[in-house]
Amino acid sequence: MTHFVHIRHKPPETLATPRELVVACAPMRSHVNLSHIVRTCGCFGIARVIATGAVRLDDRIARDGADHVTLEVHRSLPPVLDRLRAEGYELVGLEQTTGSETLFDFAFTPRTALVVGNERTGLEEDLLARLDRVAEIPMAGMPHSLNAATSASIAIYEYCRQIPRRSPR
Repeated sequence: MTHFVHIRHKPPETLATPRELVVACAPMRSHVNLSHIVRTCGCFGIARVIATGAVRLDDRIARDGADHVTLEVHRSLPPVLDRLRAEGYELVGLEQTTGSETLFDFAFTPRTALVVGNERTGLEEDLLARLDRVAEIPMAGMPHSLNAATSASIAIYEYCRQIPRRSPR
């Protein structure tokens, strides 16, 4: 029988090129959600998070992510989305809408701005109108929606699965 040596907390893999995903958040009700999103971005090598509204991170939740992610704070998201589009980003909302595409079949482009809505109200009409596409995580039970940070983490994982950017070994 062959035994393998497992190393806990091995160092993260090195990315061949930086990820081009930007996560843009509508005003969050809870600083806990934004802190979880920043931590997830740090774990996946996503360098830029844009937040609006009253922004505060909980360092115990965001952990090292806060040191490795640039957190940009803006008063309003619509002008930021307009600038991102001008910079060549595809604006992808994470929301359940009549025109949304299931995340199971969604094909991300490398230069994507993932737009995450408020925990209660989701993405408002003015934000939805600016988006190029909308992705949704299919629900099969109740409640029919996930927490904002959990949804963002799933979409970030799927983006990274599709566009890995691994260094050659």
